[in-house]
Amino acid sequence: MSEFELDSRLATDSVLVAEGPLSQVRLMNDERYPWLILVPRLSGVTEWIDLDGEQQDKLRTELNRACKALKGTDGVEKINIGSLGNIVRQLHFHVIGRHVGDPAWPGPVWGQGQAHRFDPEVLAERVALWKERLGYSPQP
Repeated sequence: MSEFELDSRLATDSVLVAEGPLSQVRLMNDERYPWLILVPRLSGVTEWIDLDGEQQDKLRTELNRACKALKGTDGVEKINIGSLGNIVRQLHFHVIGRHVGDPAWPGPVWGQGQAHRFDPEVLAERVALWKERLGYSPQP
């Protein structure tokens, strides 16, 4: 099997937060929503059923970790998890914190206006914050 390569659209729309046991954990570069993306570092994988049982267990654990981190975020009332793959075929999961009154509520976030990119300094702060919330920061 060939080496893992991140889909160019995911690379353009998100930034790396951490490397989990199986997946890259990425932050969507859109300040309107707390939005993480998990991308298993496996080449040629497009569907959940392409993963073996051990890989599914690892990904499920990573998804739970992301959900718990989002659940503890101010203003998050609901967590949406999605893996559509209609545009980006590479297997990836969106984990998005939602609340009544957010820009897309109650509909899905996809196709709802243009992304509001973080300022570079704020983006760096958010990456550090998510790394800490997810427990990927080195302990002192």
